[in-house]
Amino acid sequence: MTYAQGRTIHDADSHVMETREWLDPFMDNDLKGKLRPLYGREPGRIDKLLDQAKARKGDPEADAKAFEDPIAGPKGWIAAGAFDTAERTRVLDLFGFSSQLVFGTSSLAPALAAKDEGVMYAGVRAHNEAMAAFCRGDRRLLGVAYAPLDNPARALEEVNAALKAGNKAIMVSAGPAGERSPGHPDLDPVWARLEETGTPFMLHIGPGTKTQPMAFRNNGRERAPDLHGGGENLRFADYIMLSFAPQVWLTAMVYDGVFERFPALRGGIIEAGAGWAPEFLRELDLGFKSFGRTDPYLKAMALKPSEYIRRAVKFAPFPGEDAGRMIEDGGADLFMFSSDYPHPEGTNDPKGRFERTMGNLDEDARDRFYRRNFEEMMGERALAEV
Repeated sequence: MTYAQGRTIHDADSHVMETREWLDPFMDNDLKGKLRPLYGREPGRIDKLLDQAKARKGDPEADAKAFEDPIAGPKGWIAAGAFDTAERTRVLDLFGFSSQLVFGTSSLAPALAAKDEGVMYAGVRAHNEAMAAFCRGDRRLLGVAYAPLDNPARALEEVNAALKAGNKAIMVSAGPAGERSPGHPDLDPVWARLEETGTPFMLHIGPGTKTQPMAFRNNGRERAPDLHGGGENLRFADYIMLSFAPQVWLTAMVYDGVFERFPALRGGIIEAGAGWAPEFLRELDLGFKSFGRTDPYLKAMALKPSEYIRRAVKFAPFPGEDAGRMIEDGGADLFMFSSDYPHPEGTNDPKGRFERTMGNLDEDARDRFYRRNFEEMMGERALAEV
């Protein structure tokens, strides 16, 4: 019996844990010299973890143990299938998931740190090619590329290149598109291309995420380690803010008319929590009611703001959230399962944690959560070969 236990499950959030040389095959020497090395110039904590993972692969006893129960086993770089496609295939067989969206973990960082626009886009191209290459070995693996929207023409180029490489979704920043709103007409060719190809956009923790302002960290206390025990990731006060950027971004997409102009555009909000979504929709509609009498853009809307969101967007809760309560509150059409594997935030039993909140839900609502909402978001083209 697989972890899915006979149920059709699509996983809306998983990750690859990149090795230090992950991007090398997709960069020429000139680009390598312009981008900072992945994980810095000197060996550190992550290199030690990668050494452990590579040592495990060469130890038959340790390797067999890693596949006994990977969902409950070690996470991060030492997890089974963390950076090896053949291993991830074995993991998916054990999980029984029908498909799995795959996001990067660290390989966007060098590109996004580049100050030169050309270097940034070239680094993003390398990341997107690497994502496609990792997923190419198993049809169930659906690669998520990234497109910086700062330069609309180059953004469209990256979308086209990412899709040609085989990626199935396009992640964008949850922040502004450079100096523009993501709803600016200059970006319409990007949204048109995604709609035309049936490719969903993705917002995910990372680019554009709002974190605790620096001044609030000046609290007279030594800074605590992050969730992973290091210093690179979010802490409690940042976690509370994860939903802020997606709400601002989605509001712009509604108000600027993107979901009106592109009615078949679909997307997902991943690893930003989801318990906030029902109240966010109510607040959108309250604002629409309050300002709609005087605002010409609101007057021109054919639907209420919440209706645009329901048509276009799905949300992935964290396993620790009360999915049953939010489905009862917001409706069964909004939410979908994710494991976050092999990140530790996914816990050692994401399905079990969700199930424990779903006692009052019927089978139709459960099937939507585990299967149909994901299929509606991804569309027929992305899942045709799965």
